[in-house]
Amino acid sequence: MTNPAERLVDLLDLERIEVDIFRGRSPEESLQRVFGGQVAGQALVAAGRTTDGDRPVHSLHAYFLRPGRPGVPIVYQVERVRDGRSFTTRRVTAVQQGRTIFNLTASFHRPEEAGFEHQLPPARIVPDPEELPTVAEEVREHLGVLPEALERMARRQPFDIRYVDRLRWTKDEVRDADPRSAVWMRAVGPLGDDPLVHTCALTYASDMTLLDAVRIPVEPLWGPRGFDMASLDHAMWFHRPFRADEWFLYDQESPIATGGRGLARGRIYDRSGQLLVSVVQEGLFRRLEG
Repeated sequence: MTNPAERLVDLLDLERIEVDIFRGRSPEESLQRVFGGQVAGQALVAAGRTTDGDRPVHSLHAYFLRPGRPGVPIVYQVERVRDGRSFTTRRVTAVQQGRTIFNLTASFHRPEEAGFEHQLPPARIVPDPEELPTVAEEVREHLGVLPEALERMARRQPFDIRYVDRLRWTKDEVRDADPRSAVWMRAVGPLGDDPLVHTCALTYASDMTLLDAVRIPVEPLWGPRGFDMASLDHAMWFHRPFRADEWFLYDQESPIATGGRGLARGRIYDRSGQLLVSVVQEGLFRRLEG
């Protein structure tokens, strides 16, 4: 498999080792910890595999408890909390080498006719994704060359990401910047037609850039990091059907950062401006020594 989108679908295809127990691969990466979006996406797959499949995910709430080790399989244990007439609830515990690293509770809702509908429109009008450069193009333009590490990352990246606002490269540029960020995203290839795969793929993507909004007033996003950061918890509400291999706008903001933690909120829209998903995440930020 050379297509990163195919590799993502394969990564989300868990092995069932018991009725409610699944095993997920964790690729060997040069990272200190397993990417949080991977664990959340796989845990949601495990939850969905224990339902009838006729009820889409409508929300998830998760806690990152310990860093996962790259290259070591992760076991997902599912508890069937509730099977009601309208809602199904599942609790998932992710275990690696005998230690719990992640907890997720997911709720599934039988589709219903809406008694009423409303939504706030997107906060601003943004360029279409085709008008924006890729991250690799912006870095190459700024540095004159694409670093080998970033080139390798771009080849493995399952999502095309395009920042709405130009990247900032110096401390002066980030000083007094609003804690906001927006990106267009889509999978780099087709993801098939299973709605659960698209939901889990977008869950994976939702952890990729959300904490950018916390960092923007502090340091350049693509320069050397002055802080170690890690996701603490993650919540999502899925409002409408979508495909993660079609362009979606991820509008992100950070209302507060204090006490070593930063809170970020995200709203995901389709190209017509319909709100698809709402996201909230808190991250831990610790200044690096030296």
